[in-house]
Amino acid sequence: MESQNLADFPRPVHHRIPNFKGSYLACQNIKDLEVFSRTQEVKVDPDKPLEGVRLLALQRKKTLLVPTPRLRTGLFNRITPPPGATNDILRKCATSQGVKNYSTPVGLDARVLVDLVVVGSVAVSEKGWRIGKGEGYADLEYAMMVSMGAVSQATPVVTIVHDCQVVDIPEALLEDHDLTVNYILTPTRVITTGCERPKPRGITWSKISYEMTGKIPILRSLRSREQQAGKDVTLQDEHRHLLETHSQQTAPPGAVRRPWDPAPQESGSMQGEEVPSDTVYIGNLPWDTRVSELKRALRELGAAPLRLTWQGPRHRAFLHYPDSASAQQAVSCLQGLCLGTNTLKVALARQQRANDLGGGRAGELHPDPDSTI
Repeated sequence: MESQNLADFPRPVHHRIPNFKGSYLACQNIKDLEVFSRTQEVKVDPDKPLEGVRLLALQRKKTLLVPTPRLRTGLFNRITPPPGATNDILRKCATSQGVKNYSTPVGLDARVLVDLVVVGSVAVSEKGWRIGKGEGYADLEYAMMVSMGAVSQATPVVTIVHDCQVVDIPEALLEDHDLTVNYILTPTRVITTGCERPKPRGITWSKISYEMTGKIPILRSLRSREQQAGKDVTLQDEHRHLLETHSQQTAPPGAVRRPWDPAPQESGSMQGEEVPSDTVYIGNLPWDTRVSELKRALRELGAAPLRLTWQGPRHRAFLHYPDSASAQQAVSCLQGLCLGTNTLKVALARQQRANDLGGGRAGELHPDPDSTI
């Protein structure tokens, strides 16, 4: 989109839901959908290319719900224009700044029944399969709405993209927690996908980390409610977290591990073995990164390895190249690589191990041969 000058402000569009020239025209196509005409309460993501839909919802006096950024202060804000708002004021309300200035939080106990969901996408297929920017917030927002009873399998989902973003997406990339769409609006087309793949049926707690629950208070509240209801809410890294907590609680006085002290050796970690010089360490992976996203980024940068060892729950991966020269070239090529909002840490695995041994993290940075892809 950047190379063909199809992108629009804010630019560059990398690592975000891309705005594009003609997004307002694409938004106008929602007026042709009966599901929009009859909806009373619509949830629209805060992305720039969806601004036209937010404006239409306000002009048609529908209840407009917009997710809070990164869900840090709740799930929704209800956009409430001032009494007698003119079209100019409504336009301001539809912007990201207006969402901040003219909104009121919606709590978990509020009776919310969303008739229509509108999300942004990086790419989407005519079958209704969608790819976001890789952070998983749209999928998580939908799953949280299911948990709240705000949406059901029958709630239609619309995405708005440029025509060039409608591509073939292999079904192998999809997982059960991925959100699919029923309608695709572009500047030139209205596509009814007829997608029959089930949408998320709630929060997949085994995909959620303790770190994520720490950042999103409403997620902790929903987990507590589901736990009280007798549901399995075991987190992705819960067993490791409990072991670490137990270890710290049972350690004798003076033996409590400090953050910079060496971690206990992990089984199967190749402790004491020589790390090959043809292996590259990738660290600081976002919690919800998928291996397919990392592989795609590596291919785009011309740094695809012979094989990849994936340790996503530990926020890292190892790339195996034909020789040390190829590995060193990959390290240079991948400096500054970002996934989501994270800048990845890239180094030769041997060098990274030496650094961490010196910093008191012995035994951590070693590939697990059982997770090689």
